[in-house]
Amino acid sequence: MTEGSTLVAADVRSTTERRLVEEWAADAHPGAPVVALEDDRFPAAVEGAGQVVPARVTWLPDERGAGERLNLGELLLLSGPRRPWRPLQELITRRRPDGAVVTTGTPASTEQLRGRFLRRYGDEDHATARFPAFVARQAVLACDRAERQVLGNRYKVPRLIAEQLLDSTSFDMGLRELAGQLGRDIRGLRKEAKAALEELIAVQSPLAIDVWRTVLRPMHAKAWNVEVDDSALDHLRELNRGHSLIFLPSHRSYVDPLIIADVLLQHDLPRNHTLGGANLSFWPFGPLGKRAGIVFIRRSFGGDEVYKFAVRRYLGHLMAKKFNLEWFMEGGRTRTGKLRRPRYGILRYLVDGLDLHDEADPIVVPVSLVYEQLHEVASMAEEEQGGTKQAEGLAWFARYVQSQQHHLGDVLVRFGQPMSLRDALSDAGEGPSQLEKVAFEVATRINDVTPATSTSLVCLALLGERDRALTVEEIGHRVTPLLDYLDMRGIERPKDDLRHPIGLCRTLGRLQDAGVVEVFDDGPTPIWSIRTGRHHTAAFYRNGALHHLLNRAIVELVVLYVATLPDGENHLDLGWEEALRLRDLLKFEFFFPTKARFRDELEAELQLLSPTWNRTDGRADQAERVLQRALRTAEDGSSAAPAGPLVAHHVLRSFIDAQVVTAAVLVDTDGHIEPDTLVDRSLSYGQQMLRQRRIHGAESVSRELFGGTALLADNRGLLDGGPTAAAAREAYREELDTVVQRLQRIADLDRRPWRISEHTVDLDSPAPAVAGGTDG
Repeated sequence: MTEGSTLVAADVRSTTERRLVEEWAADAHPGAPVVALEDDRFPAAVEGAGQVVPARVTWLPDERGAGERLNLGELLLLSGPRRPWRPLQELITRRRPDGAVVTTGTPASTEQLRGRFLRRYGDEDHATARFPAFVARQAVLACDRAERQVLGNRYKVPRLIAEQLLDSTSFDMGLRELAGQLGRDIRGLRKEAKAALEELIAVQSPLAIDVWRTVLRPMHAKAWNVEVDDSALDHLRELNRGHSLIFLPSHRSYVDPLIIADVLLQHDLPRNHTLGGANLSFWPFGPLGKRAGIVFIRRSFGGDEVYKFAVRRYLGHLMAKKFNLEWFMEGGRTRTGKLRRPRYGILRYLVDGLDLHDEADPIVVPVSLVYEQLHEVASMAEEEQGGTKQAEGLAWFARYVQSQQHHLGDVLVRFGQPMSLRDALSDAGEGPSQLEKVAFEVATRINDVTPATSTSLVCLALLGERDRALTVEEIGHRVTPLLDYLDMRGIERPKDDLRHPIGLCRTLGRLQDAGVVEVFDDGPTPIWSIRTGRHHTAAFYRNGALHHLLNRAIVELVVLYVATLPDGENHLDLGWEEALRLRDLLKFEFFFPTKARFRDELEAELQLLSPTWNRTDGRADQAERVLQRALRTAEDGSSAAPAGPLVAHHVLRSFIDAQVVTAAVLVDTDGHIEPDTLVDRSLSYGQQMLRQRRIHGAESVSRELFGGTALLADNRGLLDGGPTAAAAREAYREELDTVVQRLQRIADLDRRPWRISEHTVDLDSPAPAVAGGTDG
């Protein structure tokens, strides 16, 4: 090869691909040598070249369509339209000559490549040894970029990440600094870091992505229709041109990442690097998933500094190269139907990795997934009552797939307002709560776009009645004001028309098929109720919409609090203080905005409930009439004031009751108590108090809820057994009793007679007394 000549750097994997590249080169670059990247002659060829032209063969799919899965033959051969089995490649080129094209990356002179190499590594002494490998990596990346113009962004996959990281000066300097901190030998540390990277890195390939989709498709394909906001995806595609996207979805099901992957594929967005727990890396899904973009991360690695270092560097590299990430901040699937408190570990490593790349500006994308029904809710409900979680494995997978073979309704995928991660960190300010503020903002944006489903509203109506059955008309009288309220707030509500019996019966029928509700139809009118033992499942569906009603519920409690104030008191200031006390009680169950924004939201909610509050209704003697007038308005359709509903007893009772149980445990305990012990005892106490009808419903007896009450107790210093512990615990129980009494009063106000056909059902009948008030 003469100095200054052209070298065709061929990224080929078979003799057929090499032949096709050579035929192309003979026409496009006559006389130019074609050398495979893995050929032993490649280093010498690079040194003698003046220009390098990357080239590879791109195999084009047939007419089946870009989003279709592999057929059985391709799956068995681990083949596919984008990477045919090598023995079949010659046959394909004869039968379908246009099925293979040579794709070329942007040519570069060796002078340009050497300058780029020195700027990145700054190691001229070793340029001769390392430069050819660098050129080979650049050729692969250039071919990848060119190939995406042919196949689309859905197959944007990272290549040679381990090599790029291990060869970088920054990585080497970081390892040397870590070696000094740990007092370790750099050679052993480098070997350990390489092993950690190999464990972490997802080595994506188009073939593995197609195989993964085909193998796992039975987990969700028949169960749901996917409904997505297309306009939001158009915006994300534009953002992705200049930024890495970080998708942070709510986590309700094992199939969440599969649903998101299908949505992105259909809209020509690259596949995410999905960070998942190593518990799901069992064979054969672990090895395959790793090649399809799943990054399996150890559940715990707090003491492994080398592994931490590898995680930071890997995530930082992906963001710098504008690859997209996805993980579930909640750490695991929600057991209650509402967002769990976030875990900050991965976010912390992500921010550390961001600090290494000043040019990276990733965009956080909150994602809401809501399922009309979920088969796996039943097993999670059992875990909430003290059951054991089933271990994942092949047998588990087979059972799961079998359970997913009947239709369960729709899954609604919504994307919240994106935000720059750097801007979010800046807005949160420096300090130990910075990541918490960012995570809470993500959760708030997820909640903002989460639709209320028909199952959530129907379950809310039924759960509010303990075990009392309702007719379809009675359910409609409870649901219709909720629909009015959602419309008034501009919140997305169910497609089913729940204002009419047909829509209600359709939803009730789906819940009956799922075993959540039951109907008694031997009397004059069919009546519906929650099936025995399925209250936790019903609460799961209900809780998915509660955040939309939370401010309303708090305002109702504040209004009743104002009604107890003596004349002359400043009802606005004292009402605001009461709102903050309620916020503090609920802070481990719901996501609240800043206090300033919270006050603005409550004032807006109060205006909806009572436009004249500041002038007249704020007086103590008028406060309760505000709630009564809202109910009358809901009944007669008047526009004098916003229609009901009264929701506090529906929204908050199960969470306050869980605290009532925990408070009973604390009062009955002498000395210090550990959080785990408190949770276990609360489960036992809760079962007893439920049987005594001292709490409203079975859904309050929940391991997840008691985990939140334990956090609150710890936050308030109630776990310690100091000299003031008994008084503090008793004060906590008394505080909860007053809240329960107000919730019960709102429930009593909400009871009113409805005429059904020629029968009148009186809902004003007294209920038995319980601790803290009468049962709602």
